[in-house]
Amino acid sequence: MAFPANEVEHALRQVAPQGYEAYERLLEGLSRGHVWMLLWQGEPGSPDAQYGNMEVHGAHYAPCFTSEEQLRESGWDRGWEVHAVMEIAGTLYPDKWGLWLNPHMQGGGVGVPYLDLRRIVGGLEHLMPGPLRVGEPALDDQAFWTLLAGELGRSGVVRAAHRAYVEPALGPPRLVIGIRLADNDPATVDRMKAAMGRASAALQGISMSSVALDDPFDPVAAWMRDQTRPFL
Repeated sequence: MAFPANEVEHALRQVAPQGYEAYERLLEGLSRGHVWMLLWQGEPGSPDAQYGNMEVHGAHYAPCFTSEEQLRESGWDRGWEVHAVMEIAGTLYPDKWGLWLNPHMQGGGVGVPYLDLRRIVGGLEHLMPGPLRVGEPALDDQAFWTLLAGELGRSGVVRAAHRAYVEPALGPPRLVIGIRLADNDPATVDRMKAAMGRASAALQGISMSSVALDDPFDPVAAWMRDQTRPFL
């Protein structure tokens, strides 16, 4: 079977530097697809099996192929395993490892950083596509900020709230509110979301979302922790 052999390879063929829409289509294909993971040592399914590894500009990646055809063309002569990308992404991103697709191909293949694997696991529609431009909100509406702080405070579950203005690579900008909750109980989360919803009804011309302020992987949360003071 010739390249491209599947949805991922069709999308991969269109990826180019600064081509954010094509790259997003690749991530969409990966979220539904499979990859052929290289084993540097051990047998498939064995406890001592270890994925291959690459380091590119200081970041770690596990190399893989996008089809059995590409596996054969590469000449790889060790073990391999087939995994759904959703499954392998959930294994790799917590350790800050990405996937490197088809490293044998002309140009060296395409890297998918761990933050994009996190987006695949968390839902591409829920986590904004990078690179992200993050800064202080330009919204000069003190009445809205007073309303938001009041709703979050009256919820009784919010311990701190920070704010940021985020411009994603694709889609409109939004306000992001970094929230530190009293606990992670589902009822607590629901009370916070209800408070956010009441405040957002007064917001015009821009959408608003929230992020856990202490999320160790979220780049917007990290920026808010480092660069801002709480407004609540």
